[in-house]
Amino acid sequence: MYVAVSGNIGSGKSTLTRMLAERYGLRPVYEPYAENPYLEDFYHDMRQYSFHSQVYFLSRRLEQHLGMVTGARYVIQDRTVFEDANIFARNLYESGQMGERDWQTYRGLYEGVLPALRVPDLLIHIDAGLPTLRRRIALRGRDYEQAIPDEYLAGLNRLYAGWIAAFDLCPVVRVDGDALDFVHDPQAFEWVCGRVQAHGYGLPLLR
Repeated sequence: MYVAVSGNIGSGKSTLTRMLAERYGLRPVYEPYAENPYLEDFYHDMRQYSFHSQVYFLSRRLEQHLGMVTGARYVIQDRTVFEDANIFARNLYESGQMGERDWQTYRGLYEGVLPALRVPDLLIHIDAGLPTLRRRIALRGRDYEQAIPDEYLAGLNRLYAGWIAAFDLCPVVRVDGDALDFVHDPQAFEWVCGRVQAHGYGLPLLR
């Protein structure tokens, strides 16, 4: 069983990943944001560091995917390599923060390894508007995230909307992150668990 959790910056992916891992005994694989040596520089100068940061994330995500996801029996992943390419890198390219040459190089790297990547059995996507994202970004207190432009977050949301609407590699559970506070409201978390179990995943895990 391979579950993936997708969503914008500040949507609550990591928290939901942890909660579901504890509930269902899944091995959590978290986004390696803290290890990215370009990330703080990227948020201060996106155009200069976009390619560096995205290639770093791509390499680490592939390392995670091939070493910790592929072959694992029960695993849940906080953001996938599919989002890195189709949402984050694409947003930088379409907004002019990544040049054509760097974008084509990045896409070549991604498409070269794509056939080797395991596809999730279930994708949980958290939808969240800008006010919710801003509030959660402020609460978690990472200094370099506080200055993320609204336009950047809005661009990611736009690409997420199109990507998730067309995603057909596995079943998708959509969570309204504006209305459902699954962190503080036990009923909201139980709603998420109910949607997971409606797809045949429960305790004991049979898939």
